[in-house]
Amino acid sequence: MKSLFLSNEYPPHIYGGAGIHVQYLTRELAKLCEVEVRCFGEQNISGGNPEVFGMEADSSGYTAPPALHSLFSALQRCLDFNTRRIDADVVHLHTWYAHFGGILARLNYGLPMALTVHSLEPLRPWKRDQLGNGYDFTLWLEKTALEMADAVIAVSHETKADILRLFDVPEERVEVIYNGIDPDEYRPTANRAILEKRGVDPDTPFVLFVGRITRQKGLVHLVNAIPHLDPGTQVVLCAGAPDTPEIKAEMEAAVAAVRAGCDASVVWIQDMIPTPEKIALYSHARVFCTPSIYEPFGIINLEAMACETPVVGSNVGGMKEIILPGETGLLIPLEQQRESPFEAIHPADYSRDLAAGINELMRDPERCAAMGRAGRQRVLEKFSWAGIARETLSLYQKIVK
Repeated sequence: MKSLFLSNEYPPHIYGGAGIHVQYLTRELAKLCEVEVRCFGEQNISGGNPEVFGMEADSSGYTAPPALHSLFSALQRCLDFNTRRIDADVVHLHTWYAHFGGILARLNYGLPMALTVHSLEPLRPWKRDQLGNGYDFTLWLEKTALEMADAVIAVSHETKADILRLFDVPEERVEVIYNGIDPDEYRPTANRAILEKRGVDPDTPFVLFVGRITRQKGLVHLVNAIPHLDPGTQVVLCAGAPDTPEIKAEMEAAVAAVRAGCDASVVWIQDMIPTPEKIALYSHARVFCTPSIYEPFGIINLEAMACETPVVGSNVGGMKEIILPGETGLLIPLEQQRESPFEAIHPADYSRDLAAGINELMRDPERCAAMGRAGRQRVLEKFSWAGIARETLSLYQKIVK
């Protein structure tokens, strides 16, 4: 068995959960079968398992609207994925950036096609701000790829329900396989030096956010919750890679307003930090917060839990399958309409509810410690990459037959 992964992200170019998924799943799957990765970038790792080939695209001559450049460069690399000879038994796609490459491989090389759904474009209407009319193309591309795939992997049961509701995909083709975590890498550390390096006071309890600046992650709602937090609460926002200049400006204005309007200590780390630094922040945070308005799974929650930190998260998507309320953290209700999650939010109410949940845990360090231990135990029992790799290989064997 040989699997060909097509992906936008692969180390060292990772900025989201899909890239983390590809990084760790290919590493574990390579212990069970042959794996090749074709991705966006200059990576070139030949002769090993997995083999990795990065494809770059030159967009310097594009005269199309700037919002379309990332889309057309993705399509160009998908062509490049296929002009290089393919000798795999199955092609496995990750995010819409790679879907066109998988369609070409299925039709031109006759390969069975598996597709992991990390998110769904119809549930991310704010992507139009980033892609312009290209968003309509990604809707078509995702629908085409999903409906022709031999197997669709949903990263949570709620994601499976969304797939069946939004697309013409037979239920027997959709299988739930969770994301995972490496608990040997993500584990509590006593290293406080990283905190001081990043401007965090290690002696003041803090709530932590880690993620990209995008509508989906709901970061602005956490920022708006800060004035409602108990005095003395330190807030650390590890947030970078904004989707658009507009959302970056919106975040800058929100953080500035909070700093001017209350005496809360807000540390904003705007670069995407290395994993060891991220682990140190997780390990020393009293509470981790995921205020997402749409979250098919949420690997960051596993990262925090593996470092023995309880999670306050919104009651959406896969987070309902990760966080056990009252045991490993708290879930905050988010009123929404499934067809358009962002537009249905009541921001002021949600921000106050987030603050109430954070305050509840921040006031009780012993409870936080107990939840943290329970969270790590849940990660060890439920979210192993080794088990996920075995499930994935079994799925390959089914569709290749």
